[in-house]
Amino acid sequence: MKTLPRAPSIPSRPRLRRLPLPRRASDFPAVAPPDAAGSSGVAFFIQVTGDFADSGDVELTLAQLAALVRGSFPEREDCPLLTGFAALRDAGPGDFSFFGNERYLPDLRRTKASAVLVPRSFEETVEGVALVRVDNPSAAFAAVVQRFSPSRQVFKPGIHPSAVIDPSVVADPGKVAVGPLAVIEAGVVLGEGTTIGAGCFVGEEVRMGRNCLLHPRVTVYHHCQLGDNVALHSGAVVGADGFGYEFVEGRHRKIDQVGTVQIDNDVEVGANTTIDRARFGRTWIQEGVKIDNQVQIGHNCVIGRHAILVAQAGIAGSTRVGDYAVIAAQAGVAGHLEIGPGVVVLAQAGVTKSLLEKGQYMGFPAAPVAEMRRQMVQIRKTGDILRRLKALESQAPTSGKEQGSPTEADS
Repeated sequence: MKTLPRAPSIPSRPRLRRLPLPRRASDFPAVAPPDAAGSSGVAFFIQVTGDFADSGDVELTLAQLAALVRGSFPEREDCPLLTGFAALRDAGPGDFSFFGNERYLPDLRRTKASAVLVPRSFEETVEGVALVRVDNPSAAFAAVVQRFSPSRQVFKPGIHPSAVIDPSVVADPGKVAVGPLAVIEAGVVLGEGTTIGAGCFVGEEVRMGRNCLLHPRVTVYHHCQLGDNVALHSGAVVGADGFGYEFVEGRHRKIDQVGTVQIDNDVEVGANTTIDRARFGRTWIQEGVKIDNQVQIGHNCVIGRHAILVAQAGIAGSTRVGDYAVIAAQAGVAGHLEIGPGVVVLAQAGVTKSLLEKGQYMGFPAAPVAEMRRQMVQIRKTGDILRRLKALESQAPTSGKEQGSPTEADS
């Protein structure tokens, strides 16, 4: 690695501690309002920033909670200090929680929490519970939890002595971190603030932007490109060969996969997910895409901006997924198809043709939800229809011969 000295050891993990809370309304930072995406059902995120003085034990009044999330609440003098958070079902006195899904309404009515974040449109009251009305309860809850939760590991540069790094690697010696037993091959470029975790492999000529994070045992094959703020979780493999063979003279002959994988800014890839390199050109994961664990993305796929791919989904080669689309858990998409922007493919659906119109699709072969539900109702009625048909047949007159109708001999 050029101009990159080795430190005696990898920096130790910082001690976990609770983050301090602001004490006055003026101490609270501004909260980003929901944008068009948030208002259309896509969750927006509240970024809580700013410096807070260390206040010792964590305590949060109801007024402070409401100020932090820009929420409204009825005046209550009997609400205790909030010192923790939990799910509605598990919360007790002193805890706060959130309600963002109608299916949890029974839990809300029975909760022991002292305060609950609810949508502004929620009109009920819950005895003994302070309801703080906000635009997005889930996002608001995440903002408050950020103040309670232990801080994440702080980036500290350093190179573990067991790491194997080619001398041609280009990086700022004081602004990258490389863990034990990591291997970084020739020609790699690492952006400032990038962390290569323990046991990772980074192949030749890989380019990484700023603040990338490779958790332990990630593999990035040769010539792949990662933008800024890309996170790859343990076991992820980027750039393995696409699954391509030609059947020639009774044998499967491998087709060389000479393309690459490009991952744009702000992408997160879950554990044990695999993204295959292109046969030629690129497999392209565009900005803001979030990919869950154990997802398979085939060669030459294009995953549009801010799309969501949930656990165990599979996308076959050369398929294009539009911006803001969602492929839910265990859904499968055949190759050479197009999934339009904003399309939602529900869990375990099987997509065999392109879905261009925005909406929700389910079943196999995948069809609009309303159509598929009608088909399911009809199928469930089949047994009853058959029983009724058999009953009608049993009541029908017997054959003509048994009724004494003329025969050829009688004529």
